[in-house]
Amino acid sequence: MAKFDWRKHFNPVLTHLTDAGQSGWAETLTTQLTRRFDENPHGDMERWQSALDSLPAIPGAIADLNQPAVTLSHPDALDAETRASLESGLRGLMPWRKGPFDFFGTVIDTEWRSDWKWERVAPHLSDLRGRTILDVGCGSGYHCWRMAGSGARRVIGIDPGLLFMFQFLAAKQYSGPVPVDLLPVRMEDLPTDMECFDTTFSMGVLYHRRSPLDHLLELKGTLKRGGELVLETLVVEGPEGYSLMPEDRYGQMRNVWFLPSCPTLIRWLERTGFRNPRVVDVSDTTTDEQRKTDWMRFNSLADFLDPNDPSRTIEGYPGPKRATIIAEKP
Repeated sequence: MAKFDWRKHFNPVLTHLTDAGQSGWAETLTTQLTRRFDENPHGDMERWQSALDSLPAIPGAIADLNQPAVTLSHPDALDAETRASLESGLRGLMPWRKGPFDFFGTVIDTEWRSDWKWERVAPHLSDLRGRTILDVGCGSGYHCWRMAGSGARRVIGIDPGLLFMFQFLAAKQYSGPVPVDLLPVRMEDLPTDMECFDTTFSMGVLYHRRSPLDHLLELKGTLKRGGELVLETLVVEGPEGYSLMPEDRYGQMRNVWFLPSCPTLIRWLERTGFRNPRVVDVSDTTTDEQRKTDWMRFNSLADFLDPNDPSRTIEGYPGPKRATIIAEKP
């Protein structure tokens, strides 16, 4: 099998960054992608590339980004052979965690009902029309597509997971000229204080950071003056100043560091220089929103909760509660 041609997929966004005055970022990113794909490729790259390459060409596809499932369709029904080839290729990219997606009638019921999160967050956002957006920790890009459906001028998602990238490319090849890209890099790989985005999303990332305040400062550095931060993270009940640090795992996740109370999180945002931070939603995560499916067959939330008290994790901590906070950069 030929080596993964990352330039074919990423040259358009590299050109966009250069044209947008971010030539330094484009040069750094080119070096990072060369190392990632040419010098130290992931062991599963060949399998994922084979699945992506097996997806059938479907000219004339239509993308509808304003439905609960990111929907790709065609005016004509697909024949049985094309449908079978499509599903086989998509299943080669399992597990699918963030979604849902509808590929020409093949519905991918992902582990997370990410559309529920979007429905909670979207009513509180500034008008996204014409805005440039960064989505940090975007997974396979579900929310990036929804942001584009809301009229964003350009959406760039970042997530180091290469399986997420291949899942994104599966949708990208059928989406037409939608201005959405996913870069397989980490937050710390971005230039500092680039100040080039109107809105930055960080959803489900903060509790994975050993230094949450540094993460907030990194996020602030991505925003233009007056830009909007949308932060969603795990929280716990408690007064200002309280934050839970698990002894080891939280809900079987190893890399969970700080779960603050909402008043503590507001104080963190104030101390890192954000203006007008406000909690717009607090919701318990349920086994209806995160669960095992035919497209994600590994353990999920039900396996991570105390079977005798589902309001607590299997380790005895308060069950997952998520807050969304919006703030501005002065």
